[in-house]
Amino acid sequence: MKGRKFELWSGITILFLVLFVVFLIYPMFGILQQSVISKDGQFTLAEFTKFFSQSYYSKTIFNSFKVSIAITVATLVIGIPFSYFYSFYQLRGAKFLFVVSILCCMSAPFIGAYAWILLLGRSGVITVFVKNVFGIKLASIYGFNGILLVQALKLFPLVFVYMNGAFKNIDNTLMEASANMGCTGVKRFFQVVMNLSMPTILAAALLVFMRAFADFGTPLLIGEGYRTFPVEIYNQYLGENGTDHNFAAAISIIAILVTAAVFFIQKWAASKYKFSINAMHPIEKKKPKGLMGVVMYLYCYLLIFISFLPQIYIVYLSFRNCDQAVFKPGYSLGNYQLAMKKLLVRSIKNTTVLGIAALLIIIVFAVLIAYLVVRRSSLANNTIDTLSMLPYIMPGSVIGIALVIAFGKPPLALTGTVTIMLISFVIRRMPYTIRSATATLMQIPMSIEEAAISLGASKLKTFVKITVPMMSNGILSGAILSWVAIVTELSSSIILYNNKNITLTMSAYVAISRGNYGLAAAFSAILTVVTALSLMLYLAVSKSEDIKL
Repeated sequence: MKGRKFELWSGITILFLVLFVVFLIYPMFGILQQSVISKDGQFTLAEFTKFFSQSYYSKTIFNSFKVSIAITVATLVIGIPFSYFYSFYQLRGAKFLFVVSILCCMSAPFIGAYAWILLLGRSGVITVFVKNVFGIKLASIYGFNGILLVQALKLFPLVFVYMNGAFKNIDNTLMEASANMGCTGVKRFFQVVMNLSMPTILAAALLVFMRAFADFGTPLLIGEGYRTFPVEIYNQYLGENGTDHNFAAAISIIAILVTAAVFFIQKWAASKYKFSINAMHPIEKKKPKGLMGVVMYLYCYLLIFISFLPQIYIVYLSFRNCDQAVFKPGYSLGNYQLAMKKLLVRSIKNTTVLGIAALLIIIVFAVLIAYLVVRRSSLANNTIDTLSMLPYIMPGSVIGIALVIAFGKPPLALTGTVTIMLISFVIRRMPYTIRSATATLMQIPMSIEEAAISLGASKLKTFVKITVPMMSNGILSGAILSWVAIVTELSSSIILYNNKNITLTMSAYVAISRGNYGLAAAFSAILTVVTALSLMLYLAVSKSEDIKL
């Protein structure tokens, strides 16, 4: 009996190793091969030489680093105070602030860029208003400034959620002890609170940096002359001015190496702050009073309003009359009627079917991988854990290109099919649920499972009936992040999609790129509603006040 159980889990380990080799390692090897093998079949480093010898291309690394670091710093600067006010004070409407902030970061990145162009672009509503009324010409929204604005307002909620969890773990006795030693106010915030939260700050910074560095839609729409890594990869692979697949593969390899280096640097930095804290006496929230209280409310609500303004404006525009790129007076359902004629039903169906299918696969895989890593730690299972995290540090466009190279020809010709989209979604978005499920399982005492087994339950029955239900909160938390990331996926989908497997995100992006702003607003509004409903459903089912990243 024991032999069979061992065989079962060993078989699962082998299965995952095979799956990762076929759908991740093999495609990555295909990119590497294409980057160093010339069109006549000779080994060459010419593509890498071309990239680093021409500043036109190599500058994209500097640009991506510059804007990603700026975004990371900006999100920390605005996100940490927001989280501090939320965690340490009894703010009215705290649940509203939480939900809306999460909606800000869960929207498709390019929708924010599109909305800010309509608001602050050369002919934007706010731009024109300020110029006509005050005679002031606002700074350009395009280029570095625009990417920074859009991404900082979109990604600061990630810092907020991370820091909220960290602040909850700070023991109130530490705060009281520091106060007794004369360390209060701003001084205590920097010397005590920030130091205790440093591992979380580094983790949040890594997540923001990776998201910003890999973002494709925002710099493509609003970057104009500010060229970044992911956009250059796309231009070389599918650009309108000619393509060079070998060069695109070389840039992809460089992107993987760069992001991997950043990932390991962050891990090294985090290792310098290894300590554990347990809030035996949780922080007691105070009521905001006086001028400081007014400042807190103004800061939190104004930040949320500005961040959520793009989504509000997109929904508003979806009901405005529109002729291609020109919005006209009056309101109607014309944009939605046009969307019905332009693949709306197919987009919703594909988004729903692909999303649910990918999510179910992700949940099953995440639960099994988490169990293998935590309860059956071995070299093979730790390898699976490492492999599962690789897509976390890779731009989506790289994964899209890798899948096309690997499965664009027999025996597995999947390019243009729903299957390759499904594979992309699972690979790209599985790390969220795996990390969440793993963290939850690590907190479940082994003694609970041992007790069930001692009472006569088999190991498999204990796993299904005891372990998995106890992991449910972590699974749900990771699953909502995976789901929203799936339905808003752009960077890999733009490489893989066609009219048969087009999703809501792609329909919105295609409408924007073709200058049909009313149609784009309708698709984007529907995508925003889908995202909002997903979050509401998660909060209702999980009965949670929080999301753990």
